Amino acid sequence: MHHRLLRTTLCGLLLLTGCATGSPSGPPPPPVADSTSGVGDPLFPLAGNGGYDVSHYGLDLAYDPATRLLRGTARVTARAARALPAFNLDLSGLKVGRVTVDGAGAASSRAGTELTVRPARAVTAGAVFTTVVEYSGVPGTIEDADGSHEGWIRTDDGAVALGEPVGSMTWFPGNNHPSDKAAYDIAVTVPEGLTAVSNGELTGTRTAGGRSTFQWHSAEPMASYLATVAIGKFRVTRSTTPSGLPVYVAVDAREAADAGELRDLPRILEWESGLFGPYPFSSTGAIVDRVDDDTVGYALETQTKPVFPVDRKGTTLDGPTLVHELAHQWFGDSVTPRTWQDMWLNEGFATYAEWLWDEQHGGDSAQKHFDATFQDDASWAFPPADPGTPQNVSEAPVYGRGAMVLHKVRQAVGDARFFALLRGWAAEHRGGSVDSARFTAWCEQRSGVDLSGLFAVWLYGDGRPPAP
Repeated sequence: MHHRLLRTTLCGLLLLTGCATGSPSGPPPPPVADSTSGVGDPLFPLAGNGGYDVSHYGLDLAYDPATRLLRGTARVTARAARALPAFNLDLSGLKVGRVTVDGAGAASSRAGTELTVRPARAVTAGAVFTTVVEYSGVPGTIEDADGSHEGWIRTDDGAVALGEPVGSMTWFPGNNHPSDKAAYDIAVTVPEGLTAVSNGELTGTRTAGGRSTFQWHSAEPMASYLATVAIGKFRVTRSTTPSGLPVYVAVDAREAADAGELRDLPRILEWESGLFGPYPFSSTGAIVDRVDDDTVGYALETQTKPVFPVDRKGTTLDGPTLVHELAHQWFGDSVTPRTWQDMWLNEGFATYAEWLWDEQHGGDSAQKHFDATFQDDASWAFPPADPGTPQNVSEAPVYGRGAMVLHKVRQAVGDARFFALLRGWAAEHRGGSVDSARFTAWCEQRSGVDLSGLFAVWLYGDGRPPAP
């Protein structure tokens, strides 16, 4: 997500808060994993569900913009971490029909956004099991404390799904926490004449009886908040980067003239690949869509295809934002925060990518960006690694001060070792989930430099230190 369009994305539903905080002098406690709702996230203790690890989502969706009705079948394949006489999935709104576990009918009940499934026979510890949930209804949005929206966002010709932090549960049931990543196959059926775009690669299309189905496949692990579907009348462009990576860009037909920044997408990706190592996915692209909701004033790093909404206030697409969202493909999408408290590992890295792009393309140096951020009082409201409350995780310290942490590491270890650290971090943790403690220990191990004092001040410290 881009800080120029800052919103309090993670305020979410009140039932998802709870706001337990970690110590500013150290990392948060690890999530717990029982069979109840919630994985014990320090900021969102009821987000996600314990007791199992999802490996694959198969989503078969049908949406009619005229009626706003979504019909879906979700096939969720997971491994049980323990015996499960019952387990939970996250789902907001929508009516649940038949539920099965490994083909046998299962009982289900609802409490808020929790769907509790009770198999006919308890799932044994270590077993791989598949839950199928049939559901339907008019999907909605989640309103954050600042009035902004996430979830299933209506457009005048369709919809676009934006999931950070918990909005994905408005359109499919799942384990809605970044610590549980999975592969996805998403098939979307829409009225003929519309296009449905999602993550990964388009593996098939078919049209019959006035309806078109688009099948998308994402083999690489993906957090639920990074899943997207965009439905509408798009101008689709397919190309390849200089290194041969497939590019799929879908732009609302009315916005094509204003999406010129996307011409730089291959060049930016090649530059970022030079800094961060090989691009972590098998395809790339972007979605530019016109939305009805003026509270969606932010771009989002949905995996392989960042979404850039356009509303009456203007577009979210510009050069720095494109650099930022593409950098997230390494930092946030491939290497994902294990808890929402670790959000700076997304946004600090993507912000520093903007500084580096500027520095290497005739703009201000990273040091000049650092100096300006240092003088900004908003940067010192709280430590990047300890936002304290859900309301803070998209605020200035997570972005700008997070980037400052990286710049201080660069100064401490030198350019050669620093850029080797960036590439190594992305390579070694590709497809995984990480936290701040892992990052700080890894930097010291790989650089051979004692950085404990640096992290104590810049990452965990309260208040502005003396000018460096």
